Amino acid sequence: MIYRLLALNIDGTLLQSNGKIHKSTKEALEYVQQKGIYVTLVTSRSFPSAKKVAKALKITAPLITHQGAFIASNVEKPVYVKRINEDITYDTIRFLEAMPCQIRLVHEQFSLANKLKLNNQLLAKTVFTSGDPVFYSQQFVSSLSEYLHDQPVSPPKIEVYFEDERDLKDSVQALRKMFSEIEVIQLDSLRLDIVPSGVSKLTGLSYLGNQLGIKRSEMVYIGDGLDDIPLIEAAGLGVSMWNADFEVKRASDWVTRSKNEQGVAYMVKEHFRKQQPIEFLRKMKIIKN
Repeated sequence: MIYRLLALNIDGTLLQSNGKIHKSTKEALEYVQQKGIYVTLVTSRSFPSAKKVAKALKITAPLITHQGAFIASNVEKPVYVKRINEDITYDTIRFLEAMPCQIRLVHEQFSLANKLKLNNQLLAKTVFTSGDPVFYSQQFVSSLSEYLHDQPVSPPKIEVYFEDERDLKDSVQALRKMFSEIEVIQLDSLRLDIVPSGVSKLTGLSYLGNQLGIKRSEMVYIGDGLDDIPLIEAAGLGVSMWNADFEVKRASDWVTRSKNEQGVAYMVKEHFRKQQPIEFLRKMKIIKN
């Protein structure tokens, strides 16, 4: 099979535990791009945060960010954007404020979160060091609903960090019953992402593939999270990291090494070494466009 697109998750896939990208990973992605293979990132991160990673990897193509709700290579000129409308955002926040959780409205140009004393120190660290660049405004307010009452916001995504697994489960059930206008995506036992209805990492990647004339069967996807499973199953070659949960590995065609053992670089060398450059395959009329 000839693969024409390589899509990767960021956290737990490209980044090591120290938050850095290994030199071999950068070299592997540069190598694959030189062969004419389209490389993109598919992430729950905000666009500015993903763009920072893309810049380090010399990826200039549109990025699928905010769980698929915002696709762009330039923040001012999105290829695709879908938002949660102001009223639904407000009602969702009102519901979530009834329980102990950190709520973060993630716009492509700023984020807005509630001030909440988090007992779980690891959770607090996750929320406050989300990898966003310094120029990305992060504001904390005492009451999100009061703020939104005066200054409505229509974000592509809402992140919710719980301290208790039971609260997360109850919230998922309630939100799915209350609102048909949103999708509730569980990332792990304490984290939810809320996006507009019909939005997901998979719909985002499919949209970009259609724009480029690349079929899913010609795509390779590498990920590690529960929200990566649909992409791993849909891609021509679905790859999971060794550090992924069992359910993610079970959905994969191939399991590579862990994020701290340069799993992305290893996978790229194993699978793309023998593939001829796309331009050569075109000249040979092996692929049409």
